[in-house]
Amino acid sequence: MQKLFKISSFYLLLGLIVGVFYREFTKFNNFTGTTSLGLVHTHTLVLGFMFFMIVLLLEKNFLISQIKNFKAWLITYNVGLIYLISVLIFRGILQVKGTDFAGLSHIAGLGHAILGVSLVWFTVIVNKAIKKYDEKNKAKGL
Repeated sequence: MQKLFKISSFYLLLGLIVGVFYREFTKFNNFTGTTSLGLVHTHTLVLGFMFFMIVLLLEKNFLISQIKNFKAWLITYNVGLIYLISVLIFRGILQVKGTDFAGLSHIAGLGHAILGVSLVWFTVIVNKAIKKYDEKNKAKGL
């Protein structure tokens, strides 16, 4: 559980840092339009910090880390999220500088796809953990 808390805390810190970066970078460059940098703060806090706080609660109640492939899921999800955050930051910097290029949308789409698959995979893991929990309690007569 400590590992999940540390991951959640990492995304909290990262989310706060990118929020400050967004504000200061656009102000420094006198940029007033919309940019994908504005999305990074929220994506990081919701898909990183808040999501892993929920995972932590599910671990405490249903021991989801004992389900087969949980570690592989954890790595895949984090790779997808870091990839997505990185591409959003890169694209946002390009937008502020006025040098955005069209092909970047397809590159960003890969991060979304990895996260989408990871979220479905996570749902399967949670479902298995709940079934295991229910079977265990049924055997105890609860």
